[in-house]
Amino acid sequence: RDTLRLEAGLVLYGNDIDEDTTPLEAKLDYAVKMDKGEFIGREALQRQLNEGLRKVRVGLKMLEKGIPRPHYEIWCENEKIGVVTSGTYSPLLNIGIAMGYVKPKYDEVGREVEIAIRERRVKAKMVEWPFYNEEEYGRRRKNVP
Repeated sequence: RDTLRLEAGLVLYGNDIDEDTTPLEAKLDYAVKMDKGEFIGREALQRQLNEGLRKVRVGLKMLEKGIPRPHYEIWCENEKIGVVTSGTYSPLLNIGIAMGYVKPKYDEVGREVEIAIRERRVKAKMVEWPFYNEEEYGRRRKNVP
């Protein structure tokens, strides 16, 4: 069931979100209506909108063999840019997938990054959710690699 959650791009409290993560950072801003009046935390969210986010949640799909796990570092151009919060092997996609947080300036679908798995960096790319794309893989998984 955790694999299905991850393939769907759903967050898990304690892994992908916690009391230190805002809905804006987690890309859950659809759940917050800034134009609907006052609510607890509105001032902090407005400050983030004005000043910028500290981190942003991204989807990651491995380009090489490797299974990303929580706490693995995400690298881009020899700079540590973030950390994996959830990761596993997807039997549906036949590849490792993950979600994590990166510095906002690196948040770009299609951007190639590396995930530090044990002693080596393994190539991955940032993708949108859900990980399963019917146009790419077909309605019945016929084109899954």
